[in-house]
Amino acid sequence: MGSCQARPIVLFFMLFGLFALGQSFDVRTGTNQTAQLNVNASEASGWQIAETLFGIFFEEINHAGSGGLWAELVSNRGFEAGGPNTPSNIDPWSVIGDESSLIVSTDRSSCFSRNKVALRMEVQCDLTGFKTCSASEVGIYNPGYWGMNIEQGKTYKVVFYITSPDSVNISVSFASSDGSQILATTNIIAAASDVSNWTKKEVLLEAKGTNPNSRLQLTTTRKGVIWFDQVSAMPMDTYMGHGFRRELVDMLAGLKPRFFRFPGGCFVEGEWLRNAFRWKETIGPWEERPGHFGDVWMYWTDEGLGYFEYLQLAEDLGALPIWVFNNGISHNDQVNTPTVLPFVQDVLDSIEFARGDPGSKWGSVRAAMGHPEPFNLKYVAIGNEDCRKKNYKGNYLKFYYAIKAAYPDIKIITNCDGSSTPLDHPADLYDFHTYPSAKTMFSMAHQFDHTSRTGPKAFVSEYAVHGNDARNGSLLAALAEAGFLIGLERNSDIIEMASYAPIFLNINDQRWIPDAIVFNSWQQYGTPSYWMQQFFTESSGATLLNTTLQTSSPDSLIASAITWKNTSDDNNYIRIKIVNFGGDTVNLKISVNGLDPDSIGLFGSTKTVLTSNNLMDENSFKEPKKVVPNTSAFPNTGENLDVVLAPHSFTSFDLLKKSISLITKVVSDAKSYI
Repeated sequence: MGSCQARPIVLFFMLFGLFALGQSFDVRTGTNQTAQLNVNASEASGWQIAETLFGIFFEEINHAGSGGLWAELVSNRGFEAGGPNTPSNIDPWSVIGDESSLIVSTDRSSCFSRNKVALRMEVQCDLTGFKTCSASEVGIYNPGYWGMNIEQGKTYKVVFYITSPDSVNISVSFASSDGSQILATTNIIAAASDVSNWTKKEVLLEAKGTNPNSRLQLTTTRKGVIWFDQVSAMPMDTYMGHGFRRELVDMLAGLKPRFFRFPGGCFVEGEWLRNAFRWKETIGPWEERPGHFGDVWMYWTDEGLGYFEYLQLAEDLGALPIWVFNNGISHNDQVNTPTVLPFVQDVLDSIEFARGDPGSKWGSVRAAMGHPEPFNLKYVAIGNEDCRKKNYKGNYLKFYYAIKAAYPDIKIITNCDGSSTPLDHPADLYDFHTYPSAKTMFSMAHQFDHTSRTGPKAFVSEYAVHGNDARNGSLLAALAEAGFLIGLERNSDIIEMASYAPIFLNINDQRWIPDAIVFNSWQQYGTPSYWMQQFFTESSGATLLNTTLQTSSPDSLIASAITWKNTSDDNNYIRIKIVNFGGDTVNLKISVNGLDPDSIGLFGSTKTVLTSNNLMDENSFKEPKKVVPNTSAFPNTGENLDVVLAPHSFTSFDLLKKSISLITKVVSDAKSYI
């Protein structure tokens, strides 16, 4: 991500006030201008856009995965977030009761060798006897990631491990944040002989009420000592049953991504190599994953969302996985090239895990996790934003030749930018990241106009308007990005992939803004940049048509046209997209040439517009659809159109193409009628 450091909004309101003095944000002001767009609709004169052009990039940032995309409700489920030593910080777990009723501590008694810390709860009171509990029950609770969303009628699976020298009677409950409202509860009763060793307990809880700020409680009224470890709570209605938060994946699916880049970003590198993402520690049973502290974005991840789950999600979305791996380099330390071979072997193992036969060493591990068929891994990226670092190119070549020798079909992505000067090392694609102002982003529509048409293609894996122009996700930012994407589309002969970054923001952990999708425990919305991307969902694999735009304002108007087939109605369309980045209304004449007469239907076409009353308008939980596309019927279309483009707007026209057989039938029917 950019410089890979969180960028706080310093003196935001002062800067915004100065910015506002310099320009008007009312999109309704301005004068009328005229422009002419000529579209050559003959597909023979265009070219096919790469099938992979538009996709998504996921990074574990802003609690995008832990507490977000991954549906696990419990935070710090293994009590490991304080580190492997004891005493350990068990935050956000808290105690129900007081020091006179129970004592909570941590020790290294767990049955899991890679995460030894467990929680010891010594209950010192009882319902009867010398010392009675001050309340009906005492124990521990977990509030999840800023509250658990528990919904009436839904079922949740709670799993945990316990051991005790005594018999136990444990209440497992979902409750409101203060514990006053019980939403679901059940009891686990076991004799001492049944829990003398670590034992897995699993229950299903059906919620009898709804509360988006709930907590999980493990309580008892019985005196004694109980150890807990690996406590999990998951909704049963996850996306395709694979553990992903359904409504968030639905929003990803709405973008129709052709690829899925993961897991970062700077998350891959770490501030120090000791905290880099290690794929082998994220596979296998979730209870045995040690988790790690992501020291770039400064939070713990239990790694329920691991390498296997990333591959699974790409498959669920129908997208190609792009595995970004550490190449022996972090932000602050790096492995010398002569000693990087263990890292190289680790990556070869990761590819075998994804693609290997179920009988292979690592393919068998994948098969044991429930996926005997290989994943469709065809792209890997060697590092992230490391090109200028001392050992990058030497390390890169070690990885490149080893991967090509074992998997010659895999396309390899370098961190070095080849858009302006040729690369000095072999690569299939080169990575390009940009986070500029809105004006600069819009001008970058021409970034690749003069790039060499030979050599590796570009992967624009991280782009977004950043800073004051973007705020929390503005219309201004979305329009600038739309212009940039039209430029990428027009240069799609040398650009293979592009993805916005970052994709997710948990509103409670704003490490980096803006983002495409904002959420909390129970709500979500798309920023204008999210909705902007939906204009391009049909571009991958479509045919780009030649267009000529005649305008007196080339710095504020850009257009492209494609032909695509709508699988829902089996019809073919011409989609014309135009960004009016300026403050003037534009009277645009569109001429569509190169088609047989009457090939564009008079009816069945649509017009979609993304705009708002103010350039800096944003969406929010209060107004989640303040800035969203508005689609309407566009009747009486033809080869020549007169349209009006609102100031500061993104407009697309989907013109229905009538098939030759349909035209022939209409003419035949007309003749027989006459």
